[in-house]
Amino acid sequence: MPQRPLPTPTKAELEILQSLWRHGPTTVREIHQDLGRATGYTTVLKMLQIMTEKGLVERTISGRAHIYKALISEKQGMGEFLKELVERVFGGSPSKLVLQALGTAKTSRRELDEIRALLKELEDKKP
Repeated sequence: MPQRPLPTPTKAELEILQSLWRHGPTTVREIHQDLGRATGYTTVLKMLQIMTEKGLVERTISGRAHIYKALISEKQGMGEFLKELVERVFGGSPSKLVLQALGTAKTSRRELDEIRALLKELEDKKP
């Protein structure tokens, strides 16, 4: 059976996922505290309920606490987000994204070395 595509998280959902990726399964209260801004507790709870329906997180009950866990890995989440970004903003061209990113940000020597290594790995995989 083919896997259904992952829903692309909204900005607010991505912030919640990042909290879960950092801390692992946790409660609404802990996520709310981690976000550390004026977002209300009930807003975070509602977002988690929506994310549960979308299949981004799952909820388990431990005593009185509801524990939420990310159902997608950080790598999966970033991959889906990047796919959509490349399609919507860069006309499907990954090279436009890379050129724009490298042209507008300070890139360290270490980052450039990592990019070169990745490019070499990708070239070695091509027939």
